[in-house]
Amino acid sequence: MKNSLAIFTEKRILVTLLLGFSSGLPLALSSSTLQAWFAVSGISLKEIGLMGLAGLPYTFKFLWAPLMDRWVPPLLGRRRGWMLVCQFFLCLTILSMIFFTPDEHTKVLFVLACFIAFFSASQDIAVDAYRTDVLKAEERPLGAAMAVNGYRIAMLVSGGVALVMADVVGWRATYLFMAVLMGIGMVATLIGPNPEKEVKPPSNLLEFVVSPFADFLKRPQAVWILLFIVFYKLGDAFAGSLTQTFLIRKVEMSLSEVGVLVKSLGFLGTILGTTTGALCVAKIGWFRSLLIFGILQCISNLLYLVLLWTGPNYGMAGIAIFGENFCAGMGTAAFVGLLMGLCNPRFTAFQYALLSSLSAVGRVFIGPIAGVVAHEYGWIQYFLVSVIFSVPGLLLLCIFKQSISLMTETQKVEREQLQSDMAASTT
Repeated sequence: MKNSLAIFTEKRILVTLLLGFSSGLPLALSSSTLQAWFAVSGISLKEIGLMGLAGLPYTFKFLWAPLMDRWVPPLLGRRRGWMLVCQFFLCLTILSMIFFTPDEHTKVLFVLACFIAFFSASQDIAVDAYRTDVLKAEERPLGAAMAVNGYRIAMLVSGGVALVMADVVGWRATYLFMAVLMGIGMVATLIGPNPEKEVKPPSNLLEFVVSPFADFLKRPQAVWILLFIVFYKLGDAFAGSLTQTFLIRKVEMSLSEVGVLVKSLGFLGTILGTTTGALCVAKIGWFRSLLIFGILQCISNLLYLVLLWTGPNYGMAGIAIFGENFCAGMGTAAFVGLLMGLCNPRFTAFQYALLSSLSAVGRVFIGPIAGVVAHEYGWIQYFLVSVIFSVPGLLLLCIFKQSISLMTETQKVEREQLQSDMAASTT
């Protein structure tokens, strides 16, 4: 138990938490928080709706990820160098927004939001690659959990605290403060350790564009693994796409009630879920963790059905929101850890960006389907369909169980080698 808890104090884990915060902070500043600024400034709904296009870089980040594998900045190495470059420009761009107002500079702020999204997506590429490269095999589940926790804390700050600040001190002071908070990521980058094994970057066009695909596809059951990545979180994404609408329209809870419950209990459930999930992976292994967490993700969506009978019952709503986020958090910790384990250190930036983009495909396209199901068939069928959408991912997991076992065995060998090296160094 003592050894298990000691991993929390590892510098790599703490840096991963801070970098997760740095990755999560810009997201709301170019989306929901900026939209709130536009809304209170009297900007039309049409223009506010178009603001969603600023988030496109997050979807297409894999297109320039190979360049971040290929080219090495002059300072801090391949991963930390790109992280620092992106954080500098994020800080500068967020700071630039204090010189403009939505009613007079709508287009300028939209362009700045696009730049924030671009540099934020680029930072994600570098941070994800760095986390994958620097964490040891046995640290990846907890590292994934800490990254998610840091990300969610940052979203709470830039999406919740920012709105309160704006109401008290104004939008310009709020964005100035958020620009200062980006310094947390820069400090983490500067103090973060380099990977123990420096890997030679790709040297030519063929190697940094074609080779990452070829490297992944030559693995056993590669196609099944890619399909699994698309489908594993699909049921969870389906249920989550209209959860707040369900609580407001069907359960008839107020905006304030939903906001308080979702922000507080949802946040707490995710934090505890990711941490618990990471510790469970270390104890029971990847396959059983992904299978158990996948089933719990599926079942936890049905908690919302109880609200159809109880109505606006705060206790039951709290249980449903906390339970669903807790189970989703456990699944996320194991899933993100798995993605890190699937990447080749030579092509980490590109391969992780591609895999994470694949995992977002369902989340992007499932919304319209969810709306049709809820409207045409009702909420009971809606949550039951979310269970059906969870089944393919679980079946695919069972299909490539052998590949999971091989990866787990590789990690075991790495741990034994690490222990052997440490023993040799002390004699």
